[in-house]
Amino acid sequence: MLFLIPHLFPPSRLLESATHGLRLPALETLLARGTIRSCPQEGVEAALCEAMSIPRQQDWPLAPITLEADGSPAEETHWLRADPVHLGLMRDHIVLTDNRILNLAPQEASALATAIGQHFGEAFNPIPLHPHRWYVPFANPPRLTTHPPSVARGQGIESLMPQGDDAMRFRTLLNELQMLLFTHPVNQARETRGELPVNSVWLWGGGTKPAEPTVRMTIYARDSDARALGTFCRVPVLSPPSHLEKTMLEAEGVTLLDELAQAGEYGDAYGWRDALRGLEKDWFVPLRGSLRAIGAAGLCLMDPVNGKALHLQRSDAWKIWKRPRNLTST
Repeated sequence: MLFLIPHLFPPSRLLESATHGLRLPALETLLARGTIRSCPQEGVEAALCEAMSIPRQQDWPLAPITLEADGSPAEETHWLRADPVHLGLMRDHIVLTDNRILNLAPQEASALATAIGQHFGEAFNPIPLHPHRWYVPFANPPRLTTHPPSVARGQGIESLMPQGDDAMRFRTLLNELQMLLFTHPVNQARETRGELPVNSVWLWGGGTKPAEPTVRMTIYARDSDARALGTFCRVPVLSPPSHLEKTMLEAEGVTLLDELAQAGEYGDAYGWRDALRGLEKDWFVPLRGSLRAIGAAGLCLMDPVNGKALHLQRSDAWKIWKRPRNLTST
């Protein structure tokens, strides 16, 4: 079983302020007995695709997969996600905020997307199948590589903008799009109500519909993109239980525990600390007591945002001589 826990191993600036006086005996035991290894820092979306044997194209092709989950056929078209976002100024850089906090109404999304399509025509015409998930089709696939939201949220966007041969063309398009949105009546009304305006879109997940992989696993996730991937792969998709169930330790599958994500993205030390206490009680304590039940393939607690993973084997249950290890020493 792969447990994806974004922001389990956050940067030192958050750890130093969040872990002072924090006791996590179960997690500290697991850290001592298991093996810490580096892993790709490409985000939750990439880790899910890799676990489900979905190959990378120019990007990890989430757009055509979630498009079909939102009710529209992907066919052989190249699709790009262009999710509505708010870019906020923080200190000396521009930060991508979580678009879920926008609470964008369907009619607002439709009006904004229509204005963009009327302005750019076929060159860039987003389809708002969901208020927070917009899709742009391309007859000629753009030469772009992008970063998914799980990596970009709460971060300065300067180094996370699209890269590749067509990057400058799209950066110019985004600048023009931002000026268009600045004066749009939807945003003016939102600001009057004290709500954040939609002042840009985030491009990511480009590709064509991949071949359906043959995998045998179960996906436990609340996240809509993770659930869409599981549906595409025709595997069971369930909501995570409230705590670790012993049967999960021998199963093949992926469990997404995203309780730390929001606090980790914005450096909220108190929020991250409280969420980690919850994971300790509901997941790490029962895991510590059930190490002997881990399947032959082992178990992994992976943070695909910060690039670290804790690997555990059944034999780690007998390493009782290992002294507890805290997060700041990993």
